Amino acid sequence: MADMGAFRDAVSGWANGGSGDPARELSERLGVRTAVLLEGPSDLAAVETLAARRGRDLAAEGVAAVSMGGAMSIARFAAVLGPPGLDLRLTGLCDVREQPYYDRGLRRAGAADAAYFVCEADLEDELIRALGTARVEEIVETEGDLRPWQTFLSQPAQHGRPREQQLRRFLGTKKGRKIRYGHLLVEALDSDRVPAPLNDLFAALGHG
Repeated sequence: MADMGAFRDAVSGWANGGSGDPARELSERLGVRTAVLLEGPSDLAAVETLAARRGRDLAAEGVAAVSMGGAMSIARFAAVLGPPGLDLRLTGLCDVREQPYYDRGLRRAGAADAAYFVCEADLEDELIRALGTARVEEIVETEGDLRPWQTFLSQPAQHGRPREQQLRRFLGTKKGRKIRYGHLLVEALDSDRVPAPLNDLFAALGHG
């Protein structure tokens, strides 16, 4: 049975120069109506975790959350998912420094009115500030990452930096760590502490 993972793979293949036929077929079979454009897999992990916490089945709602592999891919993904391609409703998250790429890419795809939500630095930064650094460090210790965290803090480049920045940088120092913590940090949030960009994204998706 076709699933959303297969659709994401088909979309990525199309955006990278392949045929659009598999994505078209899967879009119709799965009833996809909305695409959530995300910069990377850690953002996807966070969105999927929050959906699960809220009892949302995004695939059943016709929502496909898609990791693009970087903000500079927005124009290609918006072209295949937006009006020139599947003509889905587009929304998403982006880092504040990548906002110009989103604006240009969506405009080129004829989707300049798409509602997307901007993180102050990135989603990890939003989650760290929402939880507080002490709570994030507790999670780091619980996950068995205390020793690498302490080693990281001993590096001269980290001396004097704000704790939020140190934690954010640490999450990106090992392959797969940002994805794992994208899930863990959202899982640890109190329901009333969800960062505004993430909360606003789910509000834009409706109530299922």
